[in-house]
Amino acid sequence: MLPESVPEIDIKEMSPLALAFVGDAVLELLVRSRLVGTTRLQPGRLHSVATQYVSARAQFRELAALEPLLTEQEAAVLRRGKNASKATVAKHATAQEYRASTGLECLLGWLYLQGQIDRVTQLFEVLWQAGGPETKPQEP
Repeated sequence: MLPESVPEIDIKEMSPLALAFVGDAVLELLVRSRLVGTTRLQPGRLHSVATQYVSARAQFRELAALEPLLTEQEAAVLRRGKNASKATVAKHATAQEYRASTGLECLLGWLYLQGQIDRVTQLFEVLWQAGGPETKPQEP
């Protein structure tokens, strides 16, 4: 919790990387919640399956299904996130995949911080269907 004397930053002034920081956590929480609510996987297996949804490569694939559904404003936020410069690139992803995943995380963070939880949930359903393993995880 921030002290009351610290003014809240306008979301329009937040860096796309700060929005992506939040969006990464939002996506991770949604994926983990879905997995524990729909499977009986052990914790180690839960982690490995979750990474199939939240990796840069998976987010790149998921974004292809999502982009046609975005509003003009959402697409602008996505582009802003894709164009944000980062010092590093993920080990197991191309630069294009990594930039796309940053854009997706930026969009999710932007929606979440605006309180658009229904829209986050709606987009997550599309992402869930488009991402992850070829077949959904089964019970052990």
